[in-house]
Amino acid sequence: MNFKPQNYESLMASYAQKGSLSKGRLYNEQESEHRSPFQRDRDRIIHTTAFRRLQFKTQVFVNHEGDHFRNRLTHTIEVAQIARTISKALFLNEELAESLALSHDLGHTPFGHCGEDVLNQCLSDIGGFEHNAQSLKIVTKLEQRYADFDGLNLTWEALEGLVKHNGPLLDSKSQPAKRYAKNGVPRYVNEFCKSFDLEINKFSNLEAQIAACADDVAYNNHDIDDGLRANLFKFEDLFELPIFGDILRDIKVRYADISPTRQMHEANRKLIGLMVEDILSNTKNNIEKYNIQTTEDVHNAPIAIGNFSNEILDAINHLQAFLMENMYRAESVSIERVAAAKIIEDLFEIYLLKPENLPKNWLVENSQNSMSVTKRKIGDFIAGMTDRFAITEHKRLFANTPQMR
Repeated sequence: MNFKPQNYESLMASYAQKGSLSKGRLYNEQESEHRSPFQRDRDRIIHTTAFRRLQFKTQVFVNHEGDHFRNRLTHTIEVAQIARTISKALFLNEELAESLALSHDLGHTPFGHCGEDVLNQCLSDIGGFEHNAQSLKIVTKLEQRYADFDGLNLTWEALEGLVKHNGPLLDSKSQPAKRYAKNGVPRYVNEFCKSFDLEINKFSNLEAQIAACADDVAYNNHDIDDGLRANLFKFEDLFELPIFGDILRDIKVRYADISPTRQMHEANRKLIGLMVEDILSNTKNNIEKYNIQTTEDVHNAPIAIGNFSNEILDAINHLQAFLMENMYRAESVSIERVAAAKIIEDLFEIYLLKPENLPKNWLVENSQNSMSVTKRKIGDFIAGMTDRFAITEHKRLFANTPQMR
């Protein structure tokens, strides 16, 4: 790397990822004298079409349901803010943490996890669909903004953090780990690692681990906010939750004279603060316990060094169970999911039967493997759609489109 480290790198912890020590990029480039490699990663991510499309992709509620509900873009910005806060307190590389936070949801389909589930089923015979792998594909292949290479040519640290922010993809026996145990490591990840080894059997950099924690902080707390705003449950319904319920009950009593909306915002603020403080405390404890001195110590540690305490993890599990029952599986949300699934299924089927309906630059030339290539291209095209574009396309191609509220 040609980047000349500024004084701020000397303020970072010894186990922070430093831009001046980056493993580089797949395609060699002359680095900037004014921006660190991770600053350039961040800037490239922000300027992508995939990043702009997040504005019109579902978080929980479909984009047009209300101006105040989160979408993928507002969620991403919130994650980036939390990730930078935690990284700064731990003397990590804020720029890398921000880059990872900004890119972590690029591979999501329209209509949230429902769209992902449907695409995974449609592509099950050729490896399925997984949004983390799709994020990697977007930043390494599908974004075509540069004359000399496909993708964004991000640093090794940004790519390995993007792929492994939820942990290693392979276990100690080189078998698919946890969420990949059933279907295996996504095909595109394996293919890419042949040309640029992301060491998927190891933990990610600590900045990526912190970005993953920030994601949990953001979506759990803000789903509470959106669920209350949508009247899917009441403030008082949350009182029985461990740890979080005590805080909410206290707010209800202490601020009984203010509006429920302001109580909700105060609760949101308190819960975020609690979870951030827990991450900081637990991560510091892990650093000391496992004698973390270098970035390699982070990669080779037996656990994720950046994480919540077991006590807060248990509270989060109870919160997620509550949200699953009262929000994600609520009748109004389930109705939307059925409609969304129908739209994605119909689009995939008609593009497969009549590929001429795809834009010209998405058509596949005849080849021996044209069917599998065509299916994957269709999956990539649909995955990149926004909610409203998917609805518009369905209206263009079908006489009747499921009604989305």
